[in-house]
Amino acid sequence: MLGLLGCLVFGMLACGQDTDHAKWTALLQKYVTAQSRVNYAQMRLDGNDDLDSYLDELTKPWPERMAADAAKAALIEAYNALTVRRITSNFPVPSIWITQAPFRVARHKLDGKIESLDSIETRFRNMGDTRIHGALVCAARSCPPLRREAHTKSALSRQLDDNFRLWLADPSRNHFLLDERLAKVSKIFKWYARDFEKASSESVILERFAPPHSFAISNKLEYQNYNWRRKDSGSVASSYSSFDFYRDYARNGYLRSDIEGWFFGLGKRYGVNPLIFGGIYVGAIPFFSLSIAWLVRNLRRGRSAVAPLFSVVFFFVSAYLYLLVASQSLPVWVYIFIAGMLAFGVWSTGPKVRNQVGRESA
Repeated sequence: MLGLLGCLVFGMLACGQDTDHAKWTALLQKYVTAQSRVNYAQMRLDGNDDLDSYLDELTKPWPERMAADAAKAALIEAYNALTVRRITSNFPVPSIWITQAPFRVARHKLDGKIESLDSIETRFRNMGDTRIHGALVCAARSCPPLRREAHTKSALSRQLDDNFRLWLADPSRNHFLLDERLAKVSKIFKWYARDFEKASSESVILERFAPPHSFAISNKLEYQNYNWRRKDSGSVASSYSSFDFYRDYARNGYLRSDIEGWFFGLGKRYGVNPLIFGGIYVGAIPFFSLSIAWLVRNLRRGRSAVAPLFSVVFFFVSAYLYLLVASQSLPVWVYIFIAGMLAFGVWSTGPKVRNQVGRESA
């Protein structure tokens, strides 16, 4: 009997009971307003210990066979609680971006592993549920609303649907102009377009969760600027402009990382040496610009545009000419472009050759 009871208990644990989020729910109800604004100043004074106690429970390894919805709920609340803790630890910063590398550095222990906020988000995104983007809160004014209750395994689907609808119904984050057939939506839909495409599409998701009769699939989408200023209730956050954001984005190494990813991605896309392809691609830019200036000058002075035009074309496709030799995946448009310019060259030089032949015959 004891053996059977032990097996039953072990089986229940292995299946992964819902993580206890009661402490976090109590904090949310105490420090978060109905408008999903957080009183960071007050939480820092008398709520950090309870918040740390809750986060300590999430650091331990989770059950190996944890139910999918229980894992989703735990990941959402871990992300949101760690983001709140990042602000209270650095209060009164006007934006989370002022802190050192807030999203990419692995500094948080979760499920027995060291994670970053980005890696936590990636774990959830890999589960294929696009509704996460209406539940993860990054402490900014343009973020989705922070619920005043924790997500749980038993209520997760309803909560995710509800959060997505609340997010889309807030005109400060998403604005629908049905008469103009226009939807001004959060930039989150642009940043994570691939996630929405995998699920169906941005438009289908918007039609499902937008306020009734406010959106049609045929509506045009515009993406609103993202406000990274701290979303606070207990005190007024200092101003945080777009310039401040781009400064912190560069300072934290994100801009360098983006440039490196773009540069090395150029070659990887076509299966060639990225340094050679990227070097030609970038190195041709100043010569391309000079060729444009040469072409404009000749056009203004009424001179022949053939030579500068060929120079423009050469430097424009120079990196792709390397692909012609080193790769079999040259884009079709390059073949068409080169063929068109060759045809133009033959057409433009033909009359000159005939005139010269005529002069010599005379």
